[in-house]
Amino acid sequence: MTSRARLILIGVALVSLLLTDTASVLARAGSGGSRGSRSYSTPARPSSPASPTTPSSPSPALTQPSPSQQRPGFFGGLMGGIAGFALGGLLGSMLFGGMGGGFGGGIGLLELLLIGGATFFLFRLLRGRQATQPEPAYAGAGGASAYGAKSESWSAGGRGATVEAPAGPSDLERGLGSIRQTDPSFDPVAFAGWAKTVFTDVQGGITRRDMSAMNDRLTPQEYARLQAQCDQLRGARRTSRVEQIQIASAEVSEAWQEGGQDWVTVYFAASLVDFTVDDLTGAVVEGSKTPQDIEEYWTFTRPVGPKPWRLSAIQTS
Repeated sequence: MTSRARLILIGVALVSLLLTDTASVLARAGSGGSRGSRSYSTPARPSSPASPTTPSSPSPALTQPSPSQQRPGFFGGLMGGIAGFALGGLLGSMLFGGMGGGFGGGIGLLELLLIGGATFFLFRLLRGRQATQPEPAYAGAGGASAYGAKSESWSAGGRGATVEAPAGPSDLERGLGSIRQTDPSFDPVAFAGWAKTVFTDVQGGITRRDMSAMNDRLTPQEYARLQAQCDQLRGARRTSRVEQIQIASAEVSEAWQEGGQDWVTVYFAASLVDFTVDDLTGAVVEGSKTPQDIEEYWTFTRPVGPKPWRLSAIQTS
């Protein structure tokens, strides 16, 4: 193959990649925008309630053996260690024979090593037993460790039963609490309902190739990004169709404050028809008229306080 043919093939491949990338942009409202410091992190999914503990699946704390079952007896461990060193000495004598014989028939180098090793082993064994010995419980003692922020459980009745301490607030709960400090009326359920309307209206703006009706519900950066997508559709003489929108779930999954701004992310699970047609022929050039399931995260922001929210980012799952 000549150099000219190789250059032609490379050029065709690059053009194909560019066309593929352009086609991927010409769809419903595309991903992008700003989420503050979380712009490059994966949005959190809505938390599901924890499954209750049942007798058939007891918690690990209730199935752990007692300390007496976990550790062998003192003489068992000690005698096992002595037997091991005796075996080591026997093997050493068999392997090394008379090597390291003592001075004048006394203790040799091998014997010193064995004695030193046995002493070290016995010391470590006694230290380990002391460290793992359970502390006695006193009524009213250790209140900070039993109910403090770092404690996860406490023992009740001395019978090995473990009672789980209440879980601390989640990241979402902390974020909602911060927002409510300056806007006590903020309701995440009502907010998710309002976000559903924004979701539908933004898709309508993409279909019209005009986002001017959404100007008051988009940040300036997000308005410019989505309007550029509309301009690109118009320039390509294509129209994006988003139809049969059915939102199965809309739920606040993240909330936080930073830089004097409130931020809230809404998780959407929806079914819709998404395709792009050629303006001249009406032919479908991308997508399908078959409904598809999607998952997306829409992030909204505002200055701290009871002020209007604006869409700032869209991320697909």
